[in-house]
Amino acid sequence: MDSLRSALQPITHNLPAPVTKAGRTLLGPFCYKTLVLDIDPFISPDCVKLAISKGLGIGIIGASSIVKVPQLIKLLNSQSAEGVSFLSYLLESGSFLISLSYNIRHGFPFSTYGETALILIQNIVIAALVLNYSGKQAGIAAWVAGLAAAGTALFREDIVDVKTLAWLQAGAGILGVASKVPQILTIWQQGGTGQLSAFAVINYLLGSLSRIFTTLQEVPDPLILYGFIAGFTLNAILALQVIWYWNSPTSKTESKKSNKSIAGKGSSGETTGSAAKAKSPSTRRRG
Repeated sequence: MDSLRSALQPITHNLPAPVTKAGRTLLGPFCYKTLVLDIDPFISPDCVKLAISKGLGIGIIGASSIVKVPQLIKLLNSQSAEGVSFLSYLLESGSFLISLSYNIRHGFPFSTYGETALILIQNIVIAALVLNYSGKQAGIAAWVAGLAAAGTALFREDIVDVKTLAWLQAGAGILGVASKVPQILTIWQQGGTGQLSAFAVINYLLGSLSRIFTTLQEVPDPLILYGFIAGFTLNAILALQVIWYWNSPTSKTESKKSNKSIAGKGSSGETTGSAAKAKSPSTRRRG
């Protein structure tokens, strides 16, 4: 350890000013000195846990910027919302909007909730696409306007005070959990995942598990912790469904459409064949 420390300290003591400032902001002066300058992690296990938590938080925020992109691409390429529940996105977006305002107004570290804002933006777009491909284009404007009005109210203390916001945050945890139920039921009823992105589901599962750890380390708020624990449980059910239906990507609805199409072609072919036989001239000689 001493040889490693002597090799790394010339580098850690001469880091660029922006890196040093960011490190001190993330870890705090004591942990930055212990882990980066002194390179002595054994002296403070709490600093190691904090560093892991910050690293996970930054990683989650980075991953969240693209977590729903595969879902967007699947919807755009297929021009279908098969297997994707709008109600699930509505509930989840409401939960995220409340949590975002709660975290910002309480001044919690951005690394513990930053992905909420990024995923919320992606959710808004995906939900609009689901409405569009479900033939409910008129609902898109109402969807966006409703979120904008709710967001404005949540961030204004003269409309929603701190006590009310705490009650809403408790409800947001329930909303977040409830948002998974329509999607789970949709997959079960249709017998397939349809256009649901497996990448998004698995990343959600890993993200919610990581958030349990970061919340325990940095956010002394049981309301947020219980929400992540419940979310992880239902995300695990969704992930199991994705694995179960992995080799059956076609839903029951799509299968019925496909069977009808094949049957239609078959009957059409038979009719055409019969007509051709009826119209074909006889080869027998008359007279």
